[in-house]
Amino acid sequence: MSANDLAQLAHEVDARCRLQGSFTLRSGQVSNEYFDKYLFESDPALLRQVAQAMAELIPADTDLLGGLELGGVPLATVLSQLTGIPALFVRKQAKSYGTRRLAEGGDPTARTVTLVEDVITTGGAVISAARALRELGATVTTAVCAIDRSPSGVSSLAAEGVAVQSVLTKALLDAAAKTT
Repeated sequence: MSANDLAQLAHEVDARCRLQGSFTLRSGQVSNEYFDKYLFESDPALLRQVAQAMAELIPADTDLLGGLELGGVPLATVLSQLTGIPALFVRKQAKSYGTRRLAEGGDPTARTVTLVEDVITTGGAVISAARALRELGATVTTAVCAIDRSPSGVSSLAAEGVAVQSVLTKALLDAAAKTT
């Protein structure tokens, strides 16, 4: 994806998802701005654009696309359609009924799983999923995300042996917001 195409995508995602108002954040703080990632994931055209950009980042040795609950699931589904790589849906914790599986849709044992996430900030969900899938016998070395909001140069994922490939960053989205 060219720099101009990436800037245009950042502009479209930012315009669709950055909300103004009064919002209580997960931390309990109140903010006058909120980034609602589900607005791009529920927009078919924008979801496809983001997924097409993400598809370019998927390593060639990927056997399964592991969409993390909840935001990574629609992305993994569209990526699966675009690439022909089967999707795997990774829960935050194994369900307590039925199959009691952590990962639904395929067996990750002895397979290379590329994790798919919508937004990475601290990387906690990706680390948990990578560890859990590795315990099931999968190889997990890469996470592909739509938006990386982690502070520049700070990544707890590298210490876990997981490289992050992102389409957009917070800096790109903030730059897009300034041009509006």
